Amino acid sequence: MILIREFKFDAAHYLAEYHGKCEKLHGHTYKLVVKLEGTPDDEGMIMDFVELKKTVEDHVLQYLDHACINDFIKQPSAENIAKWVWEKLHPVFQKEENCRLYEIEIWETQSCGVVYRGDLNC
Repeated sequence: MILIREFKFDAAHYLAEYHGKCEKLHGHTYKLVVKLEGTPDDEGMIMDFVELKKTVEDHVLQYLDHACINDFIKQPSAENIAKWVWEKLHPVFQKEENCRLYEIEIWETQSCGVVYRGDLNC
């Protein structure tokens, strides 16, 4: 079973190693989708949505929201942002007994996004 929670955050970035419009500083209202794969516990939940929200806020959104992402990700493409989010959340969810981090989605616009399921060597 897959549990899904969606988040939004506003942030700026520029792609210095890209030659085009996006090499200049600009911003997006990003959509972040966090998916956990697991088995419902005795309460019938993979994870409480409130607990998932707090985890994502504490480990990810406090850094990304209203930030210049270049301050901590060298080339903050959607792909690299998704990988960074995975690296922040994966260790947290490894400690859970009945679920694991399954997938991260980062959407820069309504029609442009990426999906990341971790390094195959994890």
